[in-house]
Amino acid sequence: MDEVFDVVVVGAGFAGITAARDLTAEGKSVLVLEGRDRIGGRTYTDDAIGRPVELGGTYVHWTQPHLWREMQRHGLALATPLPIERVHFLSEGTLHSRTEAEAEALATAGMEQLVADAREHFPDPYDIYATDIGDIDLETFADRMKRLDVSPLERDLIDGVLSYTVVDPDQQAVSQLLVWTALNFGNVHALWESGALWRIATGTKSLIEAMADESTADIRLSTPVSAIEDEGSEVLVTTRSGDKIRAKAAIVTVPVNALNTIEFTPSLREPSQRLIDEGHPMRNRKMWVRVKGEIESFIAYAPLGENPITFAVAEYRVDGDTLIVCFCPDSAAIDSNDKDAVQKALRTFVPDIEVVETACHDWVDDEYSQGTWMMMRPGQLTSAIPDIQKPHGRIHFASGDIAPAFAGWIEGALQSGALTARSVSQAIAPGAPLA
Repeated sequence: MDEVFDVVVVGAGFAGITAARDLTAEGKSVLVLEGRDRIGGRTYTDDAIGRPVELGGTYVHWTQPHLWREMQRHGLALATPLPIERVHFLSEGTLHSRTEAEAEALATAGMEQLVADAREHFPDPYDIYATDIGDIDLETFADRMKRLDVSPLERDLIDGVLSYTVVDPDQQAVSQLLVWTALNFGNVHALWESGALWRIATGTKSLIEAMADESTADIRLSTPVSAIEDEGSEVLVTTRSGDKIRAKAAIVTVPVNALNTIEFTPSLREPSQRLIDEGHPMRNRKMWVRVKGEIESFIAYAPLGENPITFAVAEYRVDGDTLIVCFCPDSAAIDSNDKDAVQKALRTFVPDIEVVETACHDWVDDEYSQGTWMMMRPGQLTSAIPDIQKPHGRIHFASGDIAPAFAGWIEGALQSGALTARSVSQAIAPGAPLA
């Protein structure tokens, strides 16, 4: 006989665990099905190179309300960032070196130009559709970068700063960065601090495990889902092994790029299906590198195309060595297991650096993610995203990719999971009309 639950949640990342926790708190019977052998989704704390490091999503901040509430609730602290002693960056093939204050001053004017209209287009970033977004969602990063009134040196530095999250300027909409900036008071410095500085001292794993422990949901790992059918009065969820589960509703928290692994019946509405077909372009690489000695702590930047590693920062000291986190816009451009290649790329910034070991999770080849965090293509924010946020009969979607505000962040996953859990709870209440 088929198993029966109130709600089936597909995916055990932060959105899925949040939804499951909130629904079980209301007394709902919930089953969570996760393809991986662990919870956490695209966050992944692993003791890889001498200490626990984040192979996936990392950065948190007290200005992120859902995230900060959960950290306070579970007594989790922030890790103090390693002070940066030097900033290195490439421009037209030449390496430049500045103090952090000097580099910040050099980049600030151009970055402020880049996002100057953020509050104009998104005065209330928690309700981004409250005003007419117009054509801003069709503008790409490439379009906007062409209009910056900056020197070549400043442009290359800004390009390097953006390479952390802009890997294909022709295929990424600038609107998402404007939303993020609006969420940070329109201030580029606040945006940087909230998005690339503070970490959970005990790792993202400690937070998601604490949240899962609050839930009475049945969490089944290594159980990928192959199909979800809305039968009108209930949903039928089929796993790859052939198990069938019935529920009053399903919440799908699978990343946008991996939604193509599930067959939906009936077919999803056109804008949502188009989002799945297009996906997002973030197929980059995050890599940890342990280098010999306690070298000068630094941040390094390179414009797209000038180096396989375009963003690197010293994060930790471990037993006399230094751990550096690196971002590579093209995951195929460098093999994280090739220490010589990694060392060569890093020596572009620090000539005498010596690589001891590396660690990386390939999110692009991971069938349950097929990419890293969400950065939208032109037009997706105004068409596909609002459509997939709405119920598809008894099938609902939630993830950091489609969050109403902090899309692409852990905060967004928490927000999306909480909002969708509330919507589902209302939808399956006795006497509630089918959306």
